[in-house]
Amino acid sequence: MPFIPHTEQEIKEMLDTIGVESINQLFDEIPPELISSKLDEIPDSMSEMQVTRHINQLAKKDGTPMCFAGAGAYEHHIPAAVWQLTTRGEYYTAYTPYQPEAAQGTLQVIYEYQSMMAHLTGMDVSNASLYDGSSGLAEAILMAVRANRKSKGKNILIPKNINPVYIQVVNNIVKNQEINIIEIDFDAKTGLVDHDHLKSFVDQDITAVVVPQPNYFGLYEDVHGMTNWAHEQNALVIGLVNPMSLALLSAPGNWGEKGADICCGEGQSMGVPMSSGGPYYGFLTCKESFVRNMPGRIVGMTTDLEGKEGFVLTYQAREQHIRRAKATSNICTNQGLMVTASTIYMSLLGSTGLRNVAANCINNTDKLKQKINATDGLAVLFDGAGFHEFVVKLDQAKAAEVIEKMAARDIVAGVDISNHYPELGEVLLLCVTETKTDEDLDYFIENLKACL
Repeated sequence: MPFIPHTEQEIKEMLDTIGVESINQLFDEIPPELISSKLDEIPDSMSEMQVTRHINQLAKKDGTPMCFAGAGAYEHHIPAAVWQLTTRGEYYTAYTPYQPEAAQGTLQVIYEYQSMMAHLTGMDVSNASLYDGSSGLAEAILMAVRANRKSKGKNILIPKNINPVYIQVVNNIVKNQEINIIEIDFDAKTGLVDHDHLKSFVDQDITAVVVPQPNYFGLYEDVHGMTNWAHEQNALVIGLVNPMSLALLSAPGNWGEKGADICCGEGQSMGVPMSSGGPYYGFLTCKESFVRNMPGRIVGMTTDLEGKEGFVLTYQAREQHIRRAKATSNICTNQGLMVTASTIYMSLLGSTGLRNVAANCINNTDKLKQKINATDGLAVLFDGAGFHEFVVKLDQAKAAEVIEKMAARDIVAGVDISNHYPELGEVLLLCVTETKTDEDLDYFIENLKACL
């Protein structure tokens, strides 16, 4: 369908009808200091040919390097059928189902997605999706504050060994809502949550505890012990997980004696390409008792008067769309296309396929750990078992310099986390998925030695 903009006369007639002089008056609630000025780096106009050439030139800058970085975005093999189906017109242009009765196909896809995510996380309910994993954690915290009415302190315990970017995003979203983010130390020897620090909050008013699995260093936490401890303090448990790892690990709904209360994370690893940083999507699941505090939309299956199966939006306040100040959250749309890809991806692989992917990731990670420990000047920092990622200590070199030298060899050599964790010294966060062969691992080590 061609896009036909309104004429100046049509715009004037519409503004006259509602009694305002300009479109800008419709946005007068935005403080002047927040309104963006002209974007000097963006040209006023370009022809289609110029735009195509410009975008292609930008894309070439990325290249196709061999990737050993993770930290929240993971390179997995995506079967060709996933995006061949996802980019069909029926899915590609589908948007928020404001009129659900006219969007049965979209609703069914969301319903299937929600069923799979609830099963994978061991929870009762899933919403459609959120923008990404970090904002998903922020929404989970806001949800916990609403749901845990016994707690008045709005104190949230977050381990320092989760993705530091997630902590930054959480603080940006909740800091003006009188919510206290309290960071819990990790043991510098093991890389795991410091349980002595955690226990210092016994008998205090704790609203929720974030429990990562695996943590940012790729290590497995004692999720059962942490979950039981949090519940003993009358706090809710927010599981922050890598969904791919759940093909093998205990589901958050089974943690401890009662299971986690809310579960969230980044869904990119399930059929969504890395795409230079996005778009991705966040997932959010919970126990049924908290469903009315869940942001976003939830799709249910029902039957009509003739007994035919159909899909509807349920537990969805209309304020979610039109009155943001009264809504559960300012989440109005969702990453529907990414969710469609994940639904198709999980359907194609099935539980056996997902387990195989996760198992191969672990095998490759163990292989690279052994090669790292056998290389002079390098050592795996933490000994514990884990998934996808691990931390490498550099004895003589600077992490940033090693990454730069490896980039010149068309290799993304992990993530420099030295600035976020200066107490660890010069360290790299490496990641290995099922996409790497033994030859890839050997090639990586050879080039790493040369750069050291």
